[in-house]
Order: sequence, then structure tokens, then C-alpha cells
Amino acid sequence: MSKEAPNRLPPRMLLTPEEAAAKKHALEQRDAQIRGVSSIDAMRAAIKQASRALPAITEVPRVKLRDAAAFRTRALQGLPFLVEGIVGRWPLAQHSPSLLRERYAQLHVRARVGDYIGTAFAADRAMQDMTMLEYLDLAEATQGLPPYLGNLELRELNSMCHWPTWFEKMGPPRFWIGPARTMTPLHCDYDDNIFAQIWGSKRIFLAPPHHDEFLYPREANPILFGSPFNPEAPDYDAYPLARQAALVEVMVQPGDMLYVPAGWYHQVHALTFSLSSNRWARGVPFVMRQA
Repeated sequence: MSKEAPNRLPPRMLLTPEEAAAKKHALEQRDAQIRGVSSIDAMRAAIKQASRALPAITEVPRVKLRDAAAFRTRALQGLPFLVEGIVGRWPLAQHSPSLLRERYAQLHVRARVGDYIGTAFAADRAMQDMTMLEYLDLAEATQGLPPYLGNLELRELNSMCHWPTWFEKMGPPRFWIGPARTMTPLHCDYDDNIFAQIWGSKRIFLAPPHHDEFLYPREANPILFGSPFNPEAPDYDAYPLARQAALVEVMVQPGDMLYVPAGWYHQVHALTFSLSSNRWARGVPFVMRQA
């Protein structure tokens, strides 16, 4: 690690309960306007209600798509699927992880450290600023849970990615970098999501939106809910309802792009050193359009 003092994270603002409630209400109104829905609560309810009519799946299909129209037709079904033949053509996919040391060693990043799995959806989870080189060295030296670069907007890497224009509006690309064992625990985002696996392999578990009633969800914010249940190490004594959750496992390999419909729970676990990127839509979720 560098002997220089690390960059300090911005101080947390302490709000009164009234101020916190007002801030949450304002953010929900803004988020609803961005997505073109009447309210975030109504959107969540509509997604879960529509998902009850979906057929159960035991595997995630692999498809090849001609164009955006073909993607939208498939996405209207409200089910996840893997797309082949896109990510593997990106310039970034032609490189190896050594690129991070050779070209981006001094890039400033923010790492999730400590027990970031147990505190994944807490407002005060531990984060640490460092350079890419410092991160890679720390990740190699850590014996327990490795630190994780998660949900970072890295324009330097995105310049070598060519995203398909499947959504009318998309949020900025977010990058996820880390060795084997780095993980994002089970959660759902109430936005449609395309997830690109660029380097390495990951195991992903998925469950439909209305099965939140079996997954003991906790609200992190109005469009993000986390679950304490771990499908890779199920504790049915603590979470007995989870036996009823229809979880499906999918392995994503380099070059895969996974469509995760809004509201679907997913847990993402790196099996090797991995670089992934994703983008969330900023519009009415496809499953609501079908409904």
C-alpha cells in the first residue's frame, strides 16, 4: 500500500427523522419521473404482480439476437436470458487482466473492504480509496474475503466497450472487478439490467420478483432490496420460507451478456478473477409493458 494518506470519504450527513423522510420522498419522486411511472411503490407492485403470470424456469436460455427489436421482443416475455456474440467483440474483451497493471495502475478506485457481503446494503459499509495497483496487490495478499471493486463508473475501461442500444434510456456503465470469491449477495434492482461478462467466470442465482415473499427482503432504497438468504449456503433453519423460492443457477462465461429483468433477485459470485460491467435501463420495465 502507498505510504501516502488515503483519500478520505465524504463525511456522512446526519439528518433528523423528518429530514430523512423528506429526502427519501424527493428521491422517490425523482426516480419515478426518470422511469416514466406514477410512483416507485406502484412500479414495484406492478412488477411483482406481472411476474406471477410468468412460467417457471429451470435454466436460463442462450440466444443470438439480430437487433434491438429482437431483444425487446424477447425481453417483453419478462424472463432472463443470455445473449451470445456481442461482448466477445469488444476491444476490452481482447485484453487480459494484466492490462489493469500495465495501463491503469494509477487509476483511482474505491474498494469494498471488510465484510462487505454482510453489510452489502448498509449505508455505512466499509470502503477504501486507493489506486488500481494498490487494489490488485491487496486483493492478492488478502487471505479471507478479498476486497471488491464494485459498481464503479470507469470511463477509461468503458472506452473499449460497445454497448448495444437495447433500451431507450440507459444509466452509465458500472464495472465490477475482483478475484475469485468476490460476491454481491442476493438482491433485486427494480430496473431492467444487461450484465456483460468480459473476463473470467461467475455463478449467478436468480429468483422471480414475486418470490420476495420467501426471501426476507430488506429495503436498501426504494429500487434496491437485499436478502439475507445465501442460495450457495442455504440456512433453512433461519430462513425456512426460502425452501419455496424458485432459484435458478446460471454460469456466465467470458463473452456472455445476461439480461436480468427488473425485480429479479440475483446473487453474483466470481469463480475466477473477473471483470464484469452492467447497465440499468431508465424507463418503464419491459414486464410492465407486457402487462
